[in-house]
Amino acid sequence: MKGECLCGKVKFEIKGELPNLYQCHCSLCRKATGSAANAATLVREECFLWLSDQSCISSFQKPTGYRSDFCLVCGSPVPNKLKDTSLMWIPAGLLDGVTLSQVSVHLHLTSAATWAKESDSCVWLKDGPDSLDALNQALQRKNR
Repeated sequence: MKGECLCGKVKFEIKGELPNLYQCHCSLCRKATGSAANAATLVREECFLWLSDQSCISSFQKPTGYRSDFCLVCGSPVPNKLKDTSLMWIPAGLLDGVTLSQVSVHLHLTSAATWAKESDSCVWLKDGPDSLDALNQALQRKNR
């Protein structure tokens, strides 16, 4: 299976079966992604291959060891080696043409964002709204 960042400058391939997907809800992953959780998988380093030059990848690392690699062109998070292991961290959203199974593990739920909990009144849209008015109308229909 193959994957790439948003602009296509960073490309990679994973050989073998896709391992389990997880979502990490820790505050570091929330800040790195700007979302409620970080959806990713881990693969052995020998199953991972870069298909592009890595010169457009930059890395941010905290003293604790937390690391976030990203494309310098589009800002997408990109794969990186997990600390001092033989594992590669792969952002699930970068994988192309892969039928992914559901998330198998949720991590760090004690620090999950309070707003990330779904409610019965949550609106699910097949596509994005054309405007804020359209979004508000969908919310009003749901609450009737």
